[in-house]
Amino acid sequence: MLKFVKGYMESIDGVATYPMISLLIFFVFFTVLFWWVLTASKEHIKEVSELPLETDNQPKEESL
Repeated sequence: MLKFVKGYMESIDGVATYPMISLLIFFVFFTVLFWWVLTASKEHIKEVSELPLETDNQPKEESL
């Protein structure tokens, strides 16, 4: 199976550029993500991290 895929991929002109483009997209995405994490405001990070703990949207329990 792998020989079939490898042989087919070798027949495509310019197929060597796709791994380089993929690596470039990967590197740019994680560089931008790393930059955003370093520059994000601490208040925003704190607000977003506490979202799962908020009880405003949960139904209120009826008291017995």
